[in-house]
Amino acid sequence: MKINPLSILINKDFEPNKNLYFISGNEVTLIEKIKSLIINKYQEKHKAQIINIDTIKNFVDEVGLFENKKIFLVNNFKSVDEKSLENIKNHSNIYIFVQENSSSIKKIKNFLNKYKDCYLVDCYDLDRDSKILILNNFINDNKINISKEIYWLLIEKLDNKYIFLENNLQKILGLDEKSITLDNIKKLLTIDVSGKEKVFFNLLKTNREIIEIYRNKILNNSDVNDLYYYGKFFCQLIIDSKDIGEYQKKIPVYLFREKSFLIDVYRKYNSKKKKLLIKLLSKTEKVLRKESSLSLVSGLRFLLNIKKITIS
Repeated sequence: MKINPLSILINKDFEPNKNLYFISGNEVTLIEKIKSLIINKYQEKHKAQIINIDTIKNFVDEVGLFENKKIFLVNNFKSVDEKSLENIKNHSNIYIFVQENSSSIKKIKNFLNKYKDCYLVDCYDLDRDSKILILNNFINDNKINISKEIYWLLIEKLDNKYIFLENNLQKILGLDEKSITLDNIKKLLTIDVSGKEKVFFNLLKTNREIIEIYRNKILNNSDVNDLYYYGKFFCQLIIDSKDIGEYQKKIPVYLFREKSFLIDVYRKYNSKKKKLLIKLLSKTEKVLRKESSLSLVSGLRFLLNIKKITIS
């Protein structure tokens, strides 16, 4: 059955109680946020173990008598069909599929929409109504008083990409209540976030050069979060592509200047390195969530570890 991502995002009483979760769409940062929220809910309640698997084709889930629940993150959607889904639907463990939209998944999505033990979550750029719901929830939760003028400015100017909207809301939360003025909000919303992804494109430079670029571009915890999601996006392109042809098709058109660099990086990867990349993403996300005071150090370590895996 289909569920609105906002029902998960802003509903504190949301309880994940399905066997299958299929998260798709074209808004990568919202997809990742929804996936993290579902995983965190299960871990809080069941201390669930997270396991990455390549496919559910012919998958056998061996269940121990006293084991905690497991969350299987399925990396390859291509082998998913109705038969393979039928094979796992009665299991007690959780299966999470993440796949950006494509014509190849339309049939399966139609099937899952009718399946009561599955949540189908489509994630797209936030529209005006979605931003209103998120902002109202943020204001109520944090008991913030803002003028109507500031409120509608935020609705107009907040980013349609979830992670950047969330980061700007956190910056507002960090302001002293007396500083929440129209001028300060305008300055905050025009902070230049462009260029942070460029840090990733210096991945093959010397460590000294990378550290210098990082120190110039990444100045606070919010910057680290931006960089992490940029880096995660590029890493997922590598992890999810089975060959160079598929990878090239997935590179966004606006990155035409960096395309040769990205292809060069991809050529250095094999299945072993991809698994190391998956472990690094998972480990970094946990660290950033738990140790925000160390995020600047963790962000640099994340970048240097990607380089280490890439050139090893």
